[in-house]
Amino acid sequence: MRELDWWEEIEFNDTLKVTFVPAQHFSARGLFDRQKSLWGGYMIESRGRRVYFAGDTGYSTHFSDIRNRLGSPDIAMLGIGAYEPRWFMKPIHMNPAEAVCAHRDLGSKQSIGMHFGTFQLTTEAFDQPLADLERARAETGIPEGELVTLHEGETRIFRTDAP
Repeated sequence: MRELDWWEEIEFNDTLKVTFVPAQHFSARGLFDRQKSLWGGYMIESRGRRVYFAGDTGYSTHFSDIRNRLGSPDIAMLGIGAYEPRWFMKPIHMNPAEAVCAHRDLGSKQSIGMHFGTFQLTTEAFDQPLADLERARAETGIPEGELVTLHEGETRIFRTDAP
């Protein structure tokens, strides 16, 4: 195991590079370690392809920063759940409309909504993230196939043009 700071990377066999990237969240595992470690996501690069995993994060400028520093991902995995009530959850979890903004900020070719529908974490209805994502896509004109969600266990092959 190796700890990374934001923007640090690790390479494996010259074929895989993982960069630890910023996210906006709090950190704590015990009573006395609040904000003692970084929260982040990962940009994973292999054979000219980029996959971004946002992890738990609120919406902020870090999505644009990631794009500007590392380039746009071919596929981005973005949280769309556990976002209500907004007065409490906004800094740590995106709602679907913010995930649409993150998708655009990243310039991602394809995004997958995650972090929803497994168990009740917050006050929005269990199926509300899907309805809110559909509304946000429609309001912004993002095609349905460009930002999708998957069912538990679903497998899908995403094809993107090589850079």
